[in-house]
Amino acid sequence: MFTGIVEELGEVTAVERLSDASRFRLRGPVVTEGAKHGDSIAVNGVCLTVVDTADGEFTADVMAETLKRSSLGALAPGSRVNLERPMELGGRLGGHLVQGHVDGTGTIVERTPSEHWEIVKVSLPPELTRYVVEKGSITVDGVSLTVVEVAADHFTISLIPTTLDLTTLGHKQPGDPVNLEVDVVAKYVERMLGDRAGQDPR
Repeated sequence: MFTGIVEELGEVTAVERLSDASRFRLRGPVVTEGAKHGDSIAVNGVCLTVVDTADGEFTADVMAETLKRSSLGALAPGSRVNLERPMELGGRLGGHLVQGHVDGTGTIVERTPSEHWEIVKVSLPPELTRYVVEKGSITVDGVSLTVVEVAADHFTISLIPTTLDLTTLGHKQPGDPVNLEVDVVAKYVERMLGDRAGQDPR
């Protein structure tokens, strides 16, 4: 479980393309401190399992399902990525509950800079629209954010200077893909209400 508060702006150092998967090597001295085989690290909001670590880098295998459902397949050596370690029980929950299980991908539509922040419009897959509400939470490339406005095919977020400086969202341009994870509570509520009504909510 994660909070969507990015700890480090990391970098992809190597990508090995396999027949039905990919192996990534990523640099992240902060998130690899104390990390060991089997631990989890979120990469652009995708929960990945650490294969090994050395010299501030870690390796992770990404299976075909993850490549299909996320934007990780577009990463190449030199790509910057948002990194976060799992939350510790008993610690502060700075963002919201994030599983690292991507629900879909969107695209940066436009950016509107202001003096102290920036409004970013992101396309929204139709199947995720019902889970996104104004002033609710959404995770974009692993960053916990508050929804400013939502429409049938897009939503907007407001990025403060810290987010622009310390995450990849400060560098994303219109047309760039992003990973989206909606609030898991909304999905559970939908499932329970569907079961109560005798309907399959899928």
